[in-house]
Amino acid sequence: MDPREAERSFHDVASLDELKEGEMKPVTVAGKSLVLIRHGGHVIALGGKCPHKGAPMEKGAACHSPDHGDVVVCPWHKAVFSQATGKVVEPVAFAPLPRYPAKVIEGRVLVRPTPEAVPEPERRGEGETVLIIGGGAAAASAVYTLREEGFAGPITMVGSEPELPYDRTTLSKTLLLGDPDRARAPLLLPQDYYDDRQVITRHARVTSFDPATHTAHLPGGDTLSADHVLLVPGGRPRMPSDIPGLELEGVLELYTQAQAQTIARVVTPEQAVVLIGGGLICLEVASALRQKGVGVTIITRQAVPMEAQFGREIGLRLLKLQEDNGVAFISDCAAKRVYADPARPGQAAGVELEDGMKLPCAHVLVAAGIIPNVDFVSGDLPRTPAGALIVDRNMRVHLPDALRERREREGRRGGIYAAGDASSLEEEGRFWQSGHWRPAEVEGRIAAQTMLKHPPRTVPVPWYWTQQFGKKIEYLGWGLKFDNVVVEGSLPNFDFMAYCQFEGRIVALISSGRDKAMSRAVVDFAGFVHEAGRELAHILF
Repeated sequence: MDPREAERSFHDVASLDELKEGEMKPVTVAGKSLVLIRHGGHVIALGGKCPHKGAPMEKGAACHSPDHGDVVVCPWHKAVFSQATGKVVEPVAFAPLPRYPAKVIEGRVLVRPTPEAVPEPERRGEGETVLIIGGGAAAASAVYTLREEGFAGPITMVGSEPELPYDRTTLSKTLLLGDPDRARAPLLLPQDYYDDRQVITRHARVTSFDPATHTAHLPGGDTLSADHVLLVPGGRPRMPSDIPGLELEGVLELYTQAQAQTIARVVTPEQAVVLIGGGLICLEVASALRQKGVGVTIITRQAVPMEAQFGREIGLRLLKLQEDNGVAFISDCAAKRVYADPARPGQAAGVELEDGMKLPCAHVLVAAGIIPNVDFVSGDLPRTPAGALIVDRNMRVHLPDALRERREREGRRGGIYAAGDASSLEEEGRFWQSGHWRPAEVEGRIAAQTMLKHPPRTVPVPWYWTQQFGKKIEYLGWGLKFDNVVVEGSLPNFDFMAYCQFEGRIVALISSGRDKAMSRAVVDFAGFVHEAGRELAHILF
């Protein structure tokens, strides 16, 4: 481009005095949405819409991360981007945030609406191979991280579902409301991404995996092996063993897209459904089915839903939200059995409670937790009581001494990693299992960075959210126990920040309607709670 033409291509978009330090100012340049960030007399211009779902970035946060420097954070799902390059530094996005040339002349901010090129990564790992067993969020995150950070060796991903990794969060929300013949969860990465970057994708269920040889066996006798193996097979719904009748037709479960499509197809507005559970997925399914017009009753052992995770006050607010929208709760009597229709012995007709009361319904949906899908992994790899593979902070699976020594004798390189529902790491003396979408992607990214021999890094404090009847609640924490919850704001209006404390120390944050604050906390939990602790001390004492 001619230098004079390039100079003319800059647009005058704002006065420098309009920009405040630490805030993002939205502007539109040549029809493009941008945000401006001021650093003294210098200005950075970035894309104004998150590439993940189009969230307005100005509602998030421009802040400093101890791990990544100056960043911007998406308000909706907490994707984190470098201000310096626009590159993804934490999930959930799988594309960079465009960065635009900007300069300040005589107090005016000028921006050229042509994105800067993203620097090409240095090629590495050309003589190494990667096998990913599983096809969910952690798998997609690992693939994206490996290729975007320069891994040049072969990658093979084997998923048990017929689809490529998709947005599983939509299953308990929007997918149940759509046309079952057309509703599809969005893919996390399109087919072209895998094709263009020479990532081999296969759809098969691995029957066994030998940690000693890094060999996976597939139906029909095929085998796959690699230097680095990432185990991300997800989980399967936990079916209570003490409730007879769960094998009947009409008893449903939800973990895959196919199961969500089945629920959307067979559950119709004139029907009644009984849900057995009480956790977030159960509550989200109740919300979706009620919005569809279905009659919903939840049988749960918790008198106050999510009390153990969110505290009593927030749990009661969720209970009221559900009941105000027509969901009935039974918590004083457990399910005894699912009984059959006398006219159709194989068909579920309702749920009988322990006190003998019967709840007729067209379908029973069980949402009682997840079992890690790691039965196919052989050997004595350490596992939690729940069955998940134990990993360290780099997502490496702990290997028994004998196996580790054998691999060293044989000169084998690489490692075995696990992430998502199949893995668990220790935090303050207890095993923590993600069970949520963003943490799974974070873990997949860390595993990929370990394969790339990046220096050990801090595991971000886990964040997740729930959406029920149009209301969103966000959680940030390790699920540690707490003995007090201080709520600032309005619970009835879903506009609050809650501080979960244990012996005076803030161990978790729960919020609604506080996008900027939670976005800052996601990238610097310790710094945020330090400041919050000082403010709480002033308020309480």
